[in-house]
Amino acid sequence: MITIDVIETRVRSFIEDIQHPKQKKKININDLEIQLRKRLDDYFERDGYSSFYRTIETLQSEGQLIPIQNNQYNGRTPALALYYWVNIKVQAAKWDRLLMMKLSDQFDFSYYERHPEWQTEEEWGRIQNLYTFLSSSQEREIVSVEERSLELFGHEKFLLDGESFPAGKGFLARIGVSEEQLKMVRYGEPFVFWIKQGKELKDIQRVLIVENLSFFHTSIKLLEANDLDYEPELIIYGEGTKIERSFSFFFRMFPTKPYLFYYAGDLDAAGYGILIRLIEKYPDCCIQPALKIYRKMLDCLEQRNDQKDGQTQSTQYRDLFFQWFTDDEQALLWQLWQENKRIAQEVLTIESWRRWM
Repeated sequence: MITIDVIETRVRSFIEDIQHPKQKKKININDLEIQLRKRLDDYFERDGYSSFYRTIETLQSEGQLIPIQNNQYNGRTPALALYYWVNIKVQAAKWDRLLMMKLSDQFDFSYYERHPEWQTEEEWGRIQNLYTFLSSSQEREIVSVEERSLELFGHEKFLLDGESFPAGKGFLARIGVSEEQLKMVRYGEPFVFWIKQGKELKDIQRVLIVENLSFFHTSIKLLEANDLDYEPELIIYGEGTKIERSFSFFFRMFPTKPYLFYYAGDLDAAGYGILIRLIEKYPDCCIQPALKIYRKMLDCLEQRNDQKDGQTQSTQYRDLFFQWFTDDEQALLWQLWQENKRIAQEVLTIESWRRWM
C-alpha cells in the first residue's frame, strides 16, 4: 500500500536534489508527477494524486515551492499550477560563530543568520578584507569606487552598478556598511567642451550643453562668428545620456559661482528625459531648455523622422518638457508625439541657421 509518507518522501527527495544554493529553479509539475508514477507501481490504484496534491500544497506552505501564476494548470482535479519555482536550498551555517563574534564590533551578521546560504567561503573573504580596512580607515584617503573595489574585492567594477558583478551590488547592504565608510567617491566622467576665444574661466557665466556631436561643432562655428543664441562662454558636448553622469565633473573644473545652463537636444522622448533628469538631479543649478534653439528645430518640422526603436516614452518627462513652450509650440510638439516622430538636432547646420539671421 502506498502511504502519504512514501509519496511525500519521494517528492521531498526530488526537490532537495534539484535545489540550488544561490538561485531558484523552475519545474513542470506534470513532469514531476510522471517521474513519481514511474517509481510507484500502484500509484493510481491508491489514489496517489491526492497524496501528491497535498504534498505540493505542504511544500508551498513551507515556502519551498512557489507557484508561477500564469493561468496554466496541470489539468487534474484538484488543480495545481503547471509550473513552480523551487526556492534556493537553505544550507546549514558554515561560518565559525566565534569568528563572527570577533568581527561583530564592526558588522551586524543578522542577515547571514537569516540567510545561511550566503555563508560562503568567498563571502567570508570579502568580509575579512572589509574588516581589515575599517580597522584603519581613519588613516586612509578618499579614492574612487573603482580603486577601492580593486583593493578590497579584486576587481575594479565589483561595487559599480551593473550586470557584470551582481553579487557586488548587494554585498554592502548585506553586511550593513555604507559607501561613505569605505572612503570612496563616484567621480563624474570628463566631458568635451569649448571655451570661447578670449574668455577665461572667471568669465564663464552662460553654458550651452548640446546633445549631439555634429551640432557641437556647428555651435563652435556659430559662437566664433558671434551668431549663436544665448552667446555662451562655454559649450559642452553632452554626448547623449552621458551628460547625466558627467555633469558633476563641471563643478570640479570650473570656479564655484552661479551659472546659467541651457540645454538643447533632440526633440524626442530621450531628449526630453535627459533635460528633465538634469533639472531634477541638480535643483540648485539654473538649468533650462535652450528655447530659441528648439524653436529653430520646430521650424524644420518637415525634416521629422521616426522615433528611435527602444526609447522609453515617459509621459511625465514629456509633460514637464512641453510646459516650457507656448500653446502653438506645444501643438507642434504634440503632433510629433502622436505621429511617433522626432526632430534630430542635426537639422541645425551652418546653412540652415542662415534662415534666422
